[in-house]
Amino acid sequence: MKYVVVAAGLIVAVNLLAGDRGLPALLESRRDTARLTAQITVLRAENAALAARIHALTSDPATIEAVARQTLGLIRPDEIVVRVGRP
Repeated sequence: MKYVVVAAGLIVAVNLLAGDRGLPALLESRRDTARLTAQITVLRAENAALAARIHALTSDPATIEAVARQTLGLIRPDEIVVRVGRP
C-alpha cells in the first residue's frame, strides 16, 4: 500500500513539473498574460490618440486649416504667396 501511495505521489509530482498543465505551463501563461496586458495598454493609448486626432480633424477649425494648408496648399483670400528658391 505504501508503494502505491509513493508511486501516485511521484506521478503527481512529475506531472506538476513536466506536464502540459504543470508549473512551466503556468509560468509561461503568466508571462503571456503580462505581455498581452502591456500590449493592450499601448494599443488603448494609441486608440485614444487616434480618436483625439479624428475629433480634431472633424471639429477643430485650427487643425482643419493646418491640414488644408499643408496638403492642399490653400491660402486665405487676404494672404500673398511668396515663393523662395528655384522656379
